[in-house]
Amino acid sequence: MTGFWIPHLTDDGSFTFFSEEFGETFHSQLGAKQEAFLKFAAATNLAEQAKRDQIRLLDVCYGLGYNTAAALETIWAMNPYCRVEVYGLELDESVPKAAVEPPLIDSWSATVRGVLRSLASDHQCEMPYLSATLLIGDARQTIQQLQGFRADAIFFDPFSPRRCPQLWTVEFFQAVAGCLAASGKLATYSRSASVRAALRAAGLQIGTIPLNGDGAHLPHEWSQGTVAGFEAQALTPLSIMEQEHLQTRAAIPYHDPTLTDSAEAILERHQLQQQQAHCESTSSWRRRWGIR
Repeated sequence: MTGFWIPHLTDDGSFTFFSEEFGETFHSQLGAKQEAFLKFAAATNLAEQAKRDQIRLLDVCYGLGYNTAAALETIWAMNPYCRVEVYGLELDESVPKAAVEPPLIDSWSATVRGVLRSLASDHQCEMPYLSATLLIGDARQTIQQLQGFRADAIFFDPFSPRRCPQLWTVEFFQAVAGCLAASGKLATYSRSASVRAALRAAGLQIGTIPLNGDGAHLPHEWSQGTVAGFEAQALTPLSIMEQEHLQTRAAIPYHDPTLTDSAEAILERHQLQQQQAHCESTSSWRRRWGIR
């Protein structure tokens, strides 16, 4: 972890950070702000949900705060009187602190900028139509403080499974699913078969985040991510290709029985389970569907 972050410009003109620890940027190069709106706010139908009097949100891996910011912008644009309750889980408090400096914060409304600044400095923000709390620490432990909380939307945004496997395990998804309302939705940018299998093993139904209908797509561009919930009829079904992906070795999920294992231990266990699995290889599936 580090307290020094360098802004990284993405293709939509918004900024993100690069993590030396995990070897990845916090957002897609295609657009940090765009990703927050499309893969999280839109994927969980927040504009529709905003017609209600109250919405509860859980932001797993709060990071720069973009997913929470996009959610608040979306909800209050539809209904300025909708009361929002938010919990954010974040490992490194230096990230949200660095993210409230220009130019990163400049593209949000004045109200949302104030929320982000309060969460970064005080880990709390109370307003007439908002109660927001940022919990700092390992999400596997801090989520235990949310027993009894039920979110209408969960934004699941850790670094990739290979870089941060401890937050993509069946056991952690079970804890997260315990915070999801009966009609709520969980959205993540990941379309990984292991992630989708873990969500299913945690008791959730899964659907895809469809590609934008703006032209032809290459075979490897089959989805923008995954949406999960308890109600299958509220989700966009997986394609046949995606369903077959879940029958390959790539769909062996990560495990962390005590929610305390290191990334190295989880990866080692996962590799061994893949080697012992008697199912189709992922390379065979890729060849069948023309995926390079």
